[in-house]
Amino acid sequence: MKRRTFLQTSLGLGVAVAAQVGLATGQIDRPKTLGAPVWRTRPVLGFGTNLSLLVAHTDQALAESALDTAVADIRHVEAQMSLFNPQSALSQLNAQGFLAQPHPDFLKVLQLAKAVSEKSHGAFDVTVQPLWAVFSEAQALGRLPTAEAVALARQRTGWQHVVLSPARISFTQPNMAITLNGIAQGFAADLVQAHWRHMGIEHALINTGEWAALGKSQMGGDWRLGIANPRDEQKLMKKIALHGRSVATSADSQTFFSPDFKHHHIFNPHTGYSPLDVASVTVAADSCALADALTKVMFVAGMDQAMVLAKAWAVEVLVVDKAGKWRATPGFEA
Repeated sequence: MKRRTFLQTSLGLGVAVAAQVGLATGQIDRPKTLGAPVWRTRPVLGFGTNLSLLVAHTDQALAESALDTAVADIRHVEAQMSLFNPQSALSQLNAQGFLAQPHPDFLKVLQLAKAVSEKSHGAFDVTVQPLWAVFSEAQALGRLPTAEAVALARQRTGWQHVVLSPARISFTQPNMAITLNGIAQGFAADLVQAHWRHMGIEHALINTGEWAALGKSQMGGDWRLGIANPRDEQKLMKKIALHGRSVATSADSQTFFSPDFKHHHIFNPHTGYSPLDVASVTVAADSCALADALTKVMFVAGMDQAMVLAKAWAVEVLVVDKAGKWRATPGFEA
């Protein structure tokens, strides 16, 4: 398994690159115009990788307060949804098989996950954690899991077996476990964006491993990102403008169980194995959490069907296959 320092495969271009460079000093220099917004940046270690926050405001104190709020939002999401924190709500649910009085944000994420699972006919399923476990355990022994082990793990999955209510979340089958790694980072971006809007922040770029933005870039135009080649993060395949949308990317090279990328962290819940034909998927949507979840749906669907599904979900999609060929919906072509 290889976990990259930057899990996102959307790399900042133009003004976004300037934002990344500015992380070293904490402030992006701008002309000293009276009343001009001051750009403030903050690097954050979260979700097991390096994140970044960029915000502008004429009131530097408010800008710093916004950054503090965003960091608190990220820590809140981690406290609720981290698999690596034994005290998180997610870890408690997995250990006990139930969780009483869940936090509204935890419930909200699971409700969205369930809605995506239902509409996608199970292509997205947060209960695939047993599959992750069986592949990870086999990898530690220098091999892949047996077909029997995968089949047994699949018997412990199924989004239909998660019961949700404001008072209690529970599993209806024993030995189940969920992972929110396929949606939590997008939800964190949505949470930061909502809080910043409420605070009066008009221009910002949010990188929680997935991307969201507000207003205009430092140069006054739309925020632009680059889609990286899944086999070489330093090479960009395409530039895109956000147009007010959030963007999420999933790639087989982010975390994998075999050096040929055939087995990786994205599973087809119907087979227990990773989709065979796709190397990466990028989705642009109004909600970053939805974009994050839909990258998995499109992975399972494959390149041709993803183009069809994009219209049904009212999102834009770019899919790269294992050979490096890519296709995008018209909104990404513009």
